[in-house]
Amino acid sequence: MSTATKLSRITIPDLCAHKGKEPIVSLTAYTAPMARMLDEHCDFLLVGDSMGMALYGMDSTLGVTLDMAINHGAAVVRGSKRACVIVDMPFGTYGESKEQAYRNAARVMAETGCSGIKIEGGVEMAETVKFLFERGIPVMGHVGLKPQSLHTAGGYRSQGRDIDAANKIMADSKAIADAGAFALVIEATVEALAREITEAIDIVTIGIGASSACDGQVLVAEDALGMFADFTPKFVRRYAEIGNAIEEAAASYAKDVKARTFPGPENCYGLKKK
Repeated sequence: MSTATKLSRITIPDLCAHKGKEPIVSLTAYTAPMARMLDEHCDFLLVGDSMGMALYGMDSTLGVTLDMAINHGAAVVRGSKRACVIVDMPFGTYGESKEQAYRNAARVMAETGCSGIKIEGGVEMAETVKFLFERGIPVMGHVGLKPQSLHTAGGYRSQGRDIDAANKIMADSKAIADAGAFALVIEATVEALAREITEAIDIVTIGIGASSACDGQVLVAEDALGMFADFTPKFVRRYAEIGNAIEEAAASYAKDVKARTFPGPENCYGLKKK
């Protein structure tokens, strides 16, 4: 007779229970050390395809591969104990067919140990979301600004400013919710629309640049921590200036090395001279 083991991580139902209650806290994470530091403070960690820009210096998310998502997803799962872990499905890994989406999503979940996956899209992806949901794969949707569709959208622009655009995003949101998604990321939409969507659908909404009207928030951790001085989205509050601290530390290290004042083994490892 087996004994049930209590899950120590926050679960998908736990996240769903936040609807209309305490806001959900989320940040992106791509490595085990970062996951370990953020774990205590987040309800879920998103292994976002934003890793393409944050880690790899890409111009967009489009170059992120399935293997990259799996490797970083597995690292975040290993580095965390408490937070639910959700992995972004990269561009080109789910849009061809619902069968392709299932095959790749199943691989992500099996090889990373994550609790769910995230895909972009609205009405056109509803059948795929339903297909995944019915086969046991928890799906977080993503509407509004969709970074994987930046070329058709004309770049990174605020969404839902006119009535037609707002109606489309609302229709997309309802379609994804009705298809069985457990949560919905709303990116870069006006506050009024984000609020209407949050009130109109039964699943939790996660805002990124969509105001505090949503049921929770997610930010790219590197943006919030001030890792990059050259660009920060307008909606991001920088809670630290880690990038400056790293540059200053590197400069101090270089100065010590060049001055030959860098500590020797007896100082670095606590060894005493004989």
